[in-house]
Amino acid sequence: MSFRRKEKLNLRNLIVILCVFSVLVTLINAFYSIYRVQRDLIINNTLESNRVYAQKMSEMTDSFIESSMSQLKYSANLLKDKMHDAQFLDEEAERLRKQTKSFNSVVVVNAKGVIISVSPETLQVKGVKLVGERKRQSLNAQAPVVTEPFISPAGNYLLTISYPIFSQSNEYLGYIGGTIYLEKDNILAELLSQHAYKDGSFLYVVDESNTLIYHPDKSRVGEVINDNMAINAVTMGQRGNKEIVNSRGVEMLAGYAPVESSGWGIVAQRPKSMTLMVLDEQMWSVFFKSIPIGLLTLLLIWFFSLLISRPLWQLAGAVRGVEEHSSSIDDLKLVKSWYFEASHLKLSFLKAFGIVSKTIDKLQLDTLTDAMTGLLNRRGLDKVLGLFKQENTAFSILALDIDHFKSVNDNYGHDVGDNLLKEFAQLMKEQARVNDHLCRSGGEEFMMFLEATDVHHAVDVAERIRHNVEKHDFLVVGKVTVSLGVSHWKGNDMPIEAVMKDADNALYKAKHNGRNRTELGEDAQ
Repeated sequence: MSFRRKEKLNLRNLIVILCVFSVLVTLINAFYSIYRVQRDLIINNTLESNRVYAQKMSEMTDSFIESSMSQLKYSANLLKDKMHDAQFLDEEAERLRKQTKSFNSVVVVNAKGVIISVSPETLQVKGVKLVGERKRQSLNAQAPVVTEPFISPAGNYLLTISYPIFSQSNEYLGYIGGTIYLEKDNILAELLSQHAYKDGSFLYVVDESNTLIYHPDKSRVGEVINDNMAINAVTMGQRGNKEIVNSRGVEMLAGYAPVESSGWGIVAQRPKSMTLMVLDEQMWSVFFKSIPIGLLTLLLIWFFSLLISRPLWQLAGAVRGVEEHSSSIDDLKLVKSWYFEASHLKLSFLKAFGIVSKTIDKLQLDTLTDAMTGLLNRRGLDKVLGLFKQENTAFSILALDIDHFKSVNDNYGHDVGDNLLKEFAQLMKEQARVNDHLCRSGGEEFMMFLEATDVHHAVDVAERIRHNVEKHDFLVVGKVTVSLGVSHWKGNDMPIEAVMKDADNALYKAKHNGRNRTELGEDAQ
């Protein structure tokens, strides 16, 4: 009786299944996370944008009302002595209406509530007495006021911006008012409608009684809205933004700000669905653009699964070879079984490579720098000069030598001399720029290479170093001076070695001329 061995999944298939599952989970999580983050970001940005926009519009409207009040105040001062001059009243009303086109009409009303002048005269309301609480708002206020909307004697749904007229004896004579027709083209609509966007955003204006006085849909002007959180907040003088459901059940992202001078409120909003529609389109775009990369990823998974599984097939072959004595145990030891051993081997290699790399870097650094001072040594100097020559970069060179250094060693010992060299090197570093190169070329001899620096500036640097060294109190030794030679390499036309020799000659000249001085090389003059 024979038993058929149950087939098992091979490693390659396991890797493919695991990788595909991991990639799918990762992609789904990434898409979901991106969607949530972008959704919150877009909503918050839209809310803040609408708040800022509403605030800007409220400030603009405030400016308009203040400007209108100033115009009316000016006219009121002119009319206080002319209330019985019908021709003057008509001319002033006509001038005010046409001056800025801020008002649809201008009226002058006396203290009894009778319209004594109107522009345009085609309204035919001169002599009409205002009756009713809303029509007499300006009369009752006897102060600058922006009225609530009402229906005028001419049948227009409007609001009035009015300014009182008082006589010289402070007797109330009436008011002059500019009207804004809310259901027709008006200055308010011109100010606000031109800023409408094509992404579903719009704004509207309500008065203190929650009545719409401006809306892109003119049929809604005059509608009273009581169940809108943004309107309720702005009519209470608040400013801010929030997600709301409007009076028609539509989710909106609203920003709002009050108009201080009139008690109005401006609400800028955008449907939430239209805001997120953009995000949905972006996510679908990302998805479709990810398909080629996704297919390539599947191919790479299949390819690398083959590479990963191959060593284990080799391990199995080595085991069989040992069993059949066709290979030695050493061949088996060379193959690390599964990935536990492989990962440890990898970590060991990485650790070893890291140690080797650090050792090589340190050795390389040690070969280029002076152990005592940390400055470049002669080999490091040769490397820098090679770069200068290769890039044809002009530079100035300073050759420095500590005066009477031998006597320091003789009198105080080599340890004190070594400390002096370290202090001197530190002083050089403090005067060097980032792209300057400092080198210890001999016992107490140093060089400083100033990249892209002319000889005049190099002399200034040399003198600054000399003065700093001269002023510095060195440990044990006290005061020390330094002599310097300066030269300049302009480019490949002259050998660098000649410039270095010129700087050395200038240094010897400084020594010969009394030390503690800077001399300029002949080639640099």
